[in-house]
Amino acid sequence: MKTWIALALFSLLVAGLRAQDLPEQAPAAGSYQPKSPTDKAHSEAEFTAIAYLHTVANAEKLYFRKHQQYPASLAGLVGSGSFTRRMAAANRGDYTVAYRSKPDGYAVTMLPKPFDAAHRSFYLDESGPIRAEETKRASEDSPPLK
Repeated sequence: MKTWIALALFSLLVAGLRAQDLPEQAPAAGSYQPKSPTDKAHSEAEFTAIAYLHTVANAEKLYFRKHQQYPASLAGLVGSGSFTRRMAAANRGDYTVAYRSKPDGYAVTMLPKPFDAAHRSFYLDESGPIRAEETKRASEDSPPLK
């Protein structure tokens, strides 16, 4: 009998809750939630790629400050800032990294393995801004990341 009373009270309690009293539902699976007001990524994979490019840019600045030149490869950045040996690998999850040394600079391109709404291509060079393309390889002529 006590079980029935408890069950009846529980049912009344649940029935008394209104939809507005319930917490907001979590976003649908697959929808990306920006991590900050300045987050320009469309997906977790893009967030990781953009963070990687920020790390490369920082390592390049530190390397140049110390050596007055840019390294010939990503492996040359190991130990500059937080750039690690593992980060010199071309395979970066959903992206492939291409590095090119130039006489007075560098260029890093991140090509998505699938080009889709959640995977844009990115480009970074010594001039600073990260550039992006939605359907083709990003380059120095691509628009800045938005």
